[in-house]
Amino acid sequence: MTKLRRFTMIRWLFFGVLLLAGTSRAQTRPPIAEQLAKTYGFDSFGQLDAVRYTFNLELPALKVSLSRTWTWEPKTGQVTYESKDTDGKPVKVTYNRSQLNNAPANVKDEIEPGFVNDNYWFIFPFHVYWDTSAAVTVKEKQKLPLANGTATLVSVKYPAEAGGYTPGDTWDLFLGSDGRVKEFTYHRGGPKKPSLLSTTWAGYKKAGPLLVSTDHRGMADGKAARIFFTNVAVKLTGSDKWMDAQ
Repeated sequence: MTKLRRFTMIRWLFFGVLLLAGTSRAQTRPPIAEQLAKTYGFDSFGQLDAVRYTFNLELPALKVSLSRTWTWEPKTGQVTYESKDTDGKPVKVTYNRSQLNNAPANVKDEIEPGFVNDNYWFIFPFHVYWDTSAAVTVKEKQKLPLANGTATLVSVKYPAEAGGYTPGDTWDLFLGSDGRVKEFTYHRGGPKKPSLLSTTWAGYKKAGPLLVSTDHRGMADGKAARIFFTNVAVKLTGSDKWMDAQ
C-alpha cells in the first residue's frame, strides 16, 4: 500500500469536504468573508503564476507521518504532485484539473482529493470567500478552543445537501484583533471520526503577497495531531524565480 493510499484512507480525519464554490444555493456573504480573504493576500492572487508547498501530517497515536509536495498553477489548472512510495522511491505526477474526466483513476480518486484537502488547509481563508454555498456567520468575543482568551468567531457551515464526503461540516475560525486566524475547530457533519478537531494557526510567513499559516497543532478527538507546511514559495507573473516564504 503506497503512502498516498494510506493517506486516502485517513484523509477524512482532517478535511472530509470536497465542495466546489457555488455547488448549492449561494449564501449571502458577510463582509468579513472578503476581509478575511484579503488579509491573506486575496487581492494579489492574480499576480501568482505558480504556488509550491509541502503538506506534512503527523498523527503520533496512529504512528502516521506523511509528506506531499504540490506545485499548483492557478491560471492554467496544472498540478504536480511529488512524494515517495513505501519503498522510498520518488513519485511524481502532473495533471490538469480541468481534464479530470480523462485522468487515470489514481489521479481522480487519490491525488486530486489529496490536492483539495491540502489546498484547503493551505489557503482556507480564500475558500471561505470562494465557497458561496457555505453559510458564514460571525460572533464577537467567543472563547478560544485551545488557548486562554476570546476572539471573533467566523463560523463556516457547508450545506447537508451539497454532496462531498461529509456534508454538513462546520469550520469555526477564531480571529485575533489583527484579522488573522489564531485557532480553529472542525465539527464533523457525518458519523465518521473524529467528530471534533481543534488546532492552532501559527508560524505565519509571507510568500510573495500570500500570508500563510505554516503550523497547525492541536487535538483530534483527544489525540495529538499536527499539520505543517514547508517548502512554501510562489512565482509571480513574468518571473521564472521562486520566492521563498519568509
